[in-house]
Amino acid sequence: MSMSDWEQLQHILKCPIIAEDLLVSDHSEWTSLEPGTVIMDQAESLKAIWRVDHRTLRQLTIKRSTWTDTEKALVQWAVTQQVGQGSAGTFETDSKSDGERKSRALGDWIVQQAAIGGTETVPGSLATDGRLYAEMIPFLLETDHAAEASAFSELQKLLASFLDEEVIVIPLKAQEWLVLAPVSLTRDTLEERDDQTEMLEDSLASIGSGLQEMLASEWIGECHLAVGRPMKPVKSIVQSVMLLQETIELGRIFEMGSNIHLPWNMHLERLLISIPENVRMRYVEQAFGRSDVFMEPETLSTLETFFALDCNVSETAKKLYIHRNTLLYRLDKLKQESGLDVRVFRDAVLMKIILLLYKVTKRT
Repeated sequence: MSMSDWEQLQHILKCPIIAEDLLVSDHSEWTSLEPGTVIMDQAESLKAIWRVDHRTLRQLTIKRSTWTDTEKALVQWAVTQQVGQGSAGTFETDSKSDGERKSRALGDWIVQQAAIGGTETVPGSLATDGRLYAEMIPFLLETDHAAEASAFSELQKLLASFLDEEVIVIPLKAQEWLVLAPVSLTRDTLEERDDQTEMLEDSLASIGSGLQEMLASEWIGECHLAVGRPMKPVKSIVQSVMLLQETIELGRIFEMGSNIHLPWNMHLERLLISIPENVRMRYVEQAFGRSDVFMEPETLSTLETFFALDCNVSETAKKLYIHRNTLLYRLDKLKQESGLDVRVFRDAVLMKIILLLYKVTKRT
């Protein structure tokens, strides 16, 4: 129904009609309202509200307090026509499945809660999928390019095929997706080892790495993925999303060149990012004031590999495809110019902190 149609209805009823669009994120009471469902409310005026799409509500307010049954029926019919036909291209003649609509409603609620740092459990109206009450593995996917309209079903099919498990896909923002997978993905490997915490992290890292590579090559191109430990979505989904969002943000700063990010590997980075910027800048300037050796790409690459391999000289030389003596020469040169011998624990810790502070300072 066009605006002229509302004007016709206004003329028939002989009272003002106000049509306005609202954001779902600003009205939590309507989060679970399904597209095509109309809510009528009569107090000082007659109001009709319905969901246009996963982000937008439309509210029609007719300012008159007394109504005949015929007049209310006329308004109901007019609104039903509006919902059924769409208006000015904003209503989605719904090709979405019921599952996608529910996932988008849940995603809207998560985004809203994360924005205010909420810790609420998922409302019953949004927790209709029983799997939300069981332990699941959360993956947060951030794409560098906007997805197509058909992305939801495509992503769901790709994930189900790759993981050989049924997953829950929840759209969050335009380029951000939450994927919940069953813990059975890791069950076989965990049964084989006693050190289950470490093995769980290794298993999750392996799954996440394979998943990221598959999505980058077969679906959306360049993307970042963070994976968290198993949790019960109905209780912890907002906290998990916030942690994984922070993990990807830190990963983009501190793990340049890597697209898979793990929160349990980010403890030091999380601490350093909390230091006030002026303090970070002053410390880095003091550290780099002794030598500009840290700025050399060869030195940075050597140190990154050395720390990634737990300061193992032989493994670092193999990884860099250089002779062991060449690596020792580089480390001796670094010691001579900086005063820090990274083969000594105390100096290695200090050098690691300096490098991390350099990265975050360079980004800010």
